Amino acid sequence: MAANTSQEYDAVIAVCKSLFIKKTNDYGTAWRILRPQSITDQLFIKAQRIRTLEEKKVSKIDESITSEYIAIVNYCVIAMMQLQLTDADPYELDSAVVEKLFDTQVQATKQLMMDKNHDYGEAWRDMRISSLTDLILMKLLRVKQIEDNQGATLASEGVHANYQDMLNYAVFALIKLNVA
Repeated sequence: MAANTSQEYDAVIAVCKSLFIKKTNDYGTAWRILRPQSITDQLFIKAQRIRTLEEKKVSKIDESITSEYIAIVNYCVIAMMQLQLTDADPYELDSAVVEKLFDTQVQATKQLMMDKNHDYGEAWRDMRISSLTDLILMKLLRVKQIEDNQGATLASEGVHANYQDMLNYAVFALIKLNVA
């Protein structure tokens, strides 16, 4: 099962990365202007839209739940890259640099997923997609609280770990939606 999960994960990430690189070629790295709180809010908007669509069952704009989960994956990668980059780094990054940064963040996040899957026995496979949406929203509320506390925590993981979890939940949803 784990080997299958690894392949499914890679296939979903390939879809997300392909869109990310195409948008990088179209727009450059305009996302570099975003502060961490703005990325968190953008993620919240995407996750809240998914939840609304899950409840209402009707969409009035031409963006699917699937496209929103892909956006969550890519915004989580952006968030993690922004945490790594500094003000000394240029706003405009070469596409090859962006691709390498993307791959580095995804590889570390995939390893975390594989480790957790080992310990949890791939429990996510028995979860509803709506529960994955709710977990993403919960993680976003945690990140917002940590950001509002200027990063201070007493007993919890920091924002990077929460972005990794959200990325993995979104990949699980995309696997369940048969994206790749």
